[in-house]
Amino acid sequence: MGTVSQQVPGSADTEPGSETEGDIEDAEWDRSQGPTRDQLFHVLRNQRRRFAIQHLKRTTGPVDVGDLATQIAAWENEVPIEAVTSTQRRRVYNALQQTHVPELEDTGIVEVDRREVELTERAADLDIYLEVVPGEDIPWSEYYLALAGVGLSVVAVTWLNVGPFGLLPDIAGGAFLAAAFLLSAGANYYYQHENLIGGTPEPPELREE
Repeated sequence: MGTVSQQVPGSADTEPGSETEGDIEDAEWDRSQGPTRDQLFHVLRNQRRRFAIQHLKRTTGPVDVGDLATQIAAWENEVPIEAVTSTQRRRVYNALQQTHVPELEDTGIVEVDRREVELTERAADLDIYLEVVPGEDIPWSEYYLALAGVGLSVVAVTWLNVGPFGLLPDIAGGAFLAAAFLLSAGANYYYQHENLIGGTPEPPELREE
């Protein structure tokens, strides 16, 4: 349904992995409790953390931090993994070790065992905070609202026998509305799944327009 743009609150990254003083203060939450909505937004606002979650979702089992850094560096520089330089990899590796992996662990999104990182079941909570909106289209919520209006209008004119709609059986309007919502729900599921973090081999930001 058009070009994909991922809407993440506060996701304006001036530099991949950069942190402000406010970010660091916001990251100091209680690990004994589940992350709040603001804390999950904090996780998603940073591109390197999103890339890390993307790779972990597409990989079975724990991932070595070094391998994770290499993949993230490849995505950041838009080059194949084998073309990543030691400088690019080291820059990402240091940021992961010092900032991003500890923050993901603090929220309970990942588990860390020495140098290996693995997603937990709590990572599924991130999906509900991502609304993917096609670049030249309307959000799905507005689409469903418009569809409901059209569907109810068809049901009404069919029931009232208005014009040519009077030739249709009363059940036709309801059948049209049910079919329209069923097809729309299928399309909605497909596009949302494709554009969530981990839904495709590459992050949504790097998909070709």
